[in-house]
Amino acid sequence: MSPNNLFANPERLERMINIAQSSFLPLVKGALYYSLTIAIVAFFFGLILAFFTALARISGIKPLVAIARVYVSIIRGTPLLVQLYIIFYGLPSIGLTIDPIPSAIIGFSLNVGAYSSEVIRSAILSIQKGQWEAAYSLGMTYWQALRRVILPQAARVSIPPLSNSFISLVKDTSLAAVILVPEMFRKAQEIVASTYEPLLLYIEAALIYWVICLLLSAIQDRLEARLERYV
Repeated sequence: MSPNNLFANPERLERMINIAQSSFLPLVKGALYYSLTIAIVAFFFGLILAFFTALARISGIKPLVAIARVYVSIIRGTPLLVQLYIIFYGLPSIGLTIDPIPSAIIGFSLNVGAYSSEVIRSAILSIQKGQWEAAYSLGMTYWQALRRVILPQAARVSIPPLSNSFISLVKDTSLAAVILVPEMFRKAQEIVASTYEPLLLYIEAALIYWVICLLLSAIQDRLEARLERYV
């Protein structure tokens, strides 16, 4: 229906306004209770996985390097949607059934771990070799030098791209709708099924994603500004 026809039909316009108002709270709840929660939990576990994957890549120990390279290659070389399907729909065929939310967290964590490991690895390698040598000259072990000298400096380098990764992850949680997680996009789909107003509901969901990402970007900017004071 064209805009002119829409405004010429006040009953249809009123109905769409009512649908938008009534669907707003369920969509926001889906975003806060599921989309953001899943993103935060998956990002936390993904960063842990990314850290140890990055250390394995730079360890020089051939088996660890090989395992880390294969893991990163598989995750980066396959679509996230396919990974979620394998975890939720594929694993039950071998007797391993995982509920929707844990499946989403596992899938997103593995994805974050692979991509963020490259960020962390690059950040660690960007620290001058002299920093390591200075730490060793003070009698520090490898782990002490890493924790006290290298990681604080690498964090300043890696936080901006990792922040971008988190914002992207929040948007990627919409893919969890395909494995029945009741996040915001899934809520929008359910409301569409009963109201038959896909354009309205999907635009509303997109606007909520946009506002959330704007807020996260503002937090990122402030965090980066604080970090610049210590550079």
